Amino acid sequence: MTHLFKAASLIALLGVTACTNADRFDDQNAALGDGNPAVGNGIDQTSLGGANDPTSPAFFSQTIGDRVLFEVDQSTLTAAGQDTLRGQAGWLQTNSDYLAVIEGHADEQGTREYNLALGARRANAVREFLIANGVSANRIRTVSYGKERPLAVCSDESCYAQNRRAVTIISIGASS
Repeated sequence: MTHLFKAASLIALLGVTACTNADRFDDQNAALGDGNPAVGNGIDQTSLGGANDPTSPAFFSQTIGDRVLFEVDQSTLTAAGQDTLRGQAGWLQTNSDYLAVIEGHADEQGTREYNLALGARRANAVREFLIANGVSANRIRTVSYGKERPLAVCSDESCYAQNRRAVTIISIGASS
């Protein structure tokens, strides 16, 4: 019985002392609200670029667009997809320090194997378009997730349409 009492007391004591600094998050939140670029963990977010910096990954994904959508069972690029990819190609040519991974995705309809193959065809269609528009082939990799990573989860056309996509993920690095 004394061991149980000691254990319970220790747990209670740890619980009470763990939360003694009530304003531990206020300084960080105030810094964010003030527009102060210094954010927790010692990282200066201004050095990472933002959506207004045309050389930043945030600009790429939010302004240029990091994804293209496909029709049902198709890996042919739409006119809208080609427009987005022209912008991606231009950005990648201007920002040659970045590499791209093209993720191919499919909706939940069909078998896992079929959707992996469809995702691969979609990723390759994007890759080939970017190469044809001047991006070096050694800077682009592809991967297919098929239906394994849905963006929207429901058995409805509105969700299926969002999941039939190819997403360009960029990262800084030397090409091999």
